[in-house]
Amino acid sequence: MGIRRFEDIEAWQAARKLMNMVYDATEGSVFDTDRDLRRQIRKAAVSSMSNIAEGFDAGSDNEFQRFLRMAQRSATEVQSELYVALDRGYLERAGFDALYDQARQTRRLIGGFIRYLHSSTSAPRGSKTKD
Repeated sequence: MGIRRFEDIEAWQAARKLMNMVYDATEGSVFDTDRDLRRQIRKAAVSSMSNIAEGFDAGSDNEFQRFLRMAQRSATEVQSELYVALDRGYLERAGFDALYDQARQTRRLIGGFIRYLHSSTSAPRGSKTKD
């Protein structure tokens, strides 16, 4: 079974999970004191998910890879902002670790998909590799 919709992409599914975890973690009143951070970390999580979806309709594998790299950078941004939340006492260590690990998993899956697309576009016709 191939990828027919962006929802079939495992990296998008991981980014969606990350987005939901971020929203859940930032709903508490402790984040009310820092609405800018809440808005920024949520925006980065949504951006990761959205860039994968947008890239799916980009028209070429090279363009799709560009969107995937943006999605990967957004997941990295979430990781960095998690440190702010941890350092300011908005998150407990266990919550930080769970979110950070999901962001890392999202980045790993996006990176694997980028490598797959790169190998499929750079391989001579008829010699596509499988991951």
